[in-house]
Amino acid sequence: MKQTYSINLGGMVFNIDDDAYFELKEYLHQIEIHFANAEERREIIADIESRIAELFQEVLKGSKQVIDLGDLRKVKSTLGNPEEIADPENGTSGSSSQRERFGPSGYRRIYRDPDHRVFGGVCGGMGAYWQIDPLIIRIIFLIAFFGFGVGLIIYLILWIVIPEAKTAAQKLEMKGEPVNINNIGKTVKEEFNNVRDRMNL
Repeated sequence: MKQTYSINLGGMVFNIDDDAYFELKEYLHQIEIHFANAEERREIIADIESRIAELFQEVLKGSKQVIDLGDLRKVKSTLGNPEEIADPENGTSGSSSQRERFGPSGYRRIYRDPDHRVFGGVCGGMGAYWQIDPLIIRIIFLIAFFGFGVGLIIYLILWIVIPEAKTAAQKLEMKGEPVNINNIGKTVKEEFNNVRDRMNL
């Protein structure tokens, strides 16, 4: 018989067996050490924990109720280990095979882009999803509005239906980049630098 723990991760509660609990604790400790010198470490770790919680939710489908060691190791293989990831600031990088296994590349999900929005971020999100300039999509909506009269209605429907990319993981999914520890850290750092630049203007 195994002991189980109840943990709160990314605002969600999970039951996890003792082997997985202690390995997860050590994994999160390694991540904290890796980002110890980063100014944005709290936000990075919070985003990584949210991503782990999302992956745990995918595991807990059907009658499964407890996260076990196998489930945790699948999550770790998706996100990567802190000692393996590239560290551009120190000039080190993981091997190409390590980088490839950090997460599924090419997986895309459509979100509204809050960083490149004019109104609601619909065109920015669609541009990131299809890898085209959002200006092209904005022109298409203007043509649909002035030419056919339906552009505004379609835009408002998409604004309601498409969720906003709030976390670093969602912003990576929107661009089709692997959602791993390295990319989450880079995304959070970029957001902090953008905010700092805006405040210094």
